[in-house]
Amino acid sequence: MSYRTLADLPDVRGKRVLVRSELNVPIERGIAGDRYRVEMAVPTLLELASRGAKVIVVAHLGRKPDESLAPVYEVLRELVPNARFVPDLVGNTAREAINTLPEGGMLLLENVRSNAGETENDPAFADALASLAEYYVNDAFGAAHRAHASIAGVPARIPGFAGLLLARELTELARGLDPEHPSLLVLGGAKFETKEPLLRAALKRYDTLCIGGALANDFLSAEGLAVGDSLVSEGAHTVGELIASGKLLLPLDVVVRGPDGVTSKRADRVGAHDTIVDIGPETVTELGTRIAHAQTILWNGPLGLCEEGFVKGTESVARLIADAPGHSIVGGGDTVAAIRELGLQGSFTFLSTGGGAMLDYLVDGTLPGIEALAQSVPVA
Repeated sequence: MSYRTLADLPDVRGKRVLVRSELNVPIERGIAGDRYRVEMAVPTLLELASRGAKVIVVAHLGRKPDESLAPVYEVLRELVPNARFVPDLVGNTAREAINTLPEGGMLLLENVRSNAGETENDPAFADALASLAEYYVNDAFGAAHRAHASIAGVPARIPGFAGLLLARELTELARGLDPEHPSLLVLGGAKFETKEPLLRAALKRYDTLCIGGALANDFLSAEGLAVGDSLVSEGAHTVGELIASGKLLLPLDVVVRGPDGVTSKRADRVGAHDTIVDIGPETVTELGTRIAHAQTILWNGPLGLCEEGFVKGTESVARLIADAPGHSIVGGGDTVAAIRELGLQGSFTFLSTGGGAMLDYLVDGTLPGIEALAQSVPVA
């Protein structure tokens, strides 16, 4: 699919450029947590500013319309000192601030989801956003799977281009669509229904599919093993077909929390009152052998209940992949956060800013945001 990039952008000196960035970071007690997405958004913003553009940044935060990007701005201005913020989106306050932007200036507007027209891709709201600028740049891979106004609506109204981050995401994830062999998919987290499409697509592309996290409980249960009080997805009725492929590596042993405390057990020894919270050491060892020999490693989702402190399996696998010679692609907020917490980000080939977007792209090879850029209006 053909789309324009920043290399195709005309002279933008003195022109207004609306950038859809991915700044959706966790906010804890009014302070932005993991800064990875903000840091990854900055190169495109600085590139446009260096060309003399008047850079107008829009992004979403969370799911509630009253969540403000103000805490994110505190991080952004550390990285881009001349950046400004206004708690407005398409109103007079925003427009007045845009009118005073100098060449190379940068303005962050309020959460696009503060307007109901964003998630509805409302034409009137898309018109209002598009009227703020002369060019549009999508650099929000993490939101590109949503046909929202700031993703799909704006490039239908003004010329659209892919930012540096979005273009790199698509280049790197293309290798996940056509992996070198031997190839390994490591898939964790929960919600079988959201992971099933990727599992089915991966069966045709990958040599081994390692399943961990709460997702593994669905497969262990389907094999007739007891999973105690562990989380099991509703509607995971088709896992048997996946198991029959012979490509799956399921946990050989697990860490459980139960009447005897936290212990490791073989996967076929889980008690009625045990809760599986992580993969066990034998599983890590077996997975390590696969990792060491893989030419392509794709990983999405933690392998234990990280939110409850069970991170040993995830951290062990992160270290194994960091030391492996294969091409490694990782996505998912919790997974990337764990890697960054270990300081290993430089040892992976690519860390994606997308979670759901990464999953959807690896299934379909496209996203609504990419299609919108491909079909964007021509440059006058």
